[in-house]
Amino acid sequence: MQHLNLPEINCNIRKNEGKIEIFDIIRKKYIKLLPEEWVRQHVVHYLINELKYPKSLIKVESGLSYNKLEKRTDILVYNSSGICEMLVECKSFKVKISQSAFDQLAVYNTSFQSKYLLITNGINHFCCLRNEDGKYSFLDNIPEYKK
Repeated sequence: MQHLNLPEINCNIRKNEGKIEIFDIIRKKYIKLLPEEWVRQHVVHYLINELKYPKSLIKVESGLSYNKLEKRTDILVYNSSGICEMLVECKSFKVKISQSAFDQLAVYNTSFQSKYLLITNGINHFCCLRNEDGKYSFLDNIPEYKK
């Protein structure tokens, strides 16, 4: 797989019935290893190992309804009070991050009202803070976990 602009991860990869799979430490099962999944797993490991977010506060591939459509978020990070703190959208490393990706994330955030939004393709990362007026400010770094 592609080298990403994230720390290397110690992960379990296997071949199962001719398909390559990666072990998801949050869902506790093997998932088909597609480019987007490669990015998602790197982000999860980065949040846990580098930014010190507890595994117990991270949810992967969570469903949501928007305008009667069923959608899936890539990663949700909660605070210790159970409020969504960060909404993460992962794209394949082959995909350039565009305005439509930011728009998708902002639409998803109408359901969560998350403080932080992160969009990444594993190469480029953009993290925003939702201000009290509902507008977003770009941050230089992804925030570390604060108890």
